[in-house]
Amino acid sequence: MTDTSRADEARPGDALVKAGGIVFIAGAVATLATMAPLFLDIDPFPSYAWAVCMLMGVGFAISAAGVLRSAAAQRRAARASQAV
Repeated sequence: MTDTSRADEARPGDALVKAGGIVFIAGAVATLATMAPLFLDIDPFPSYAWAVCMLMGVGFAISAAGVLRSAAAQRRAARASQAV
């Protein structure tokens, strides 16, 4: 049975998942922007614009770290409840 009174509380890793999602979206927008010149027949962006596209991978890594942190916290909580 779950405790619904604690459903709105921030859990470990939640902030990392949210931040990772924001960084991922920024990278996705940058990817769309840097790919647009290929289809619109305009001058391509400089290489640093392509480097911003790497934010997608960084955002994914941040979110994955948040998920792992959340899983570790749940594992610790499960072990603590079994010990009692």
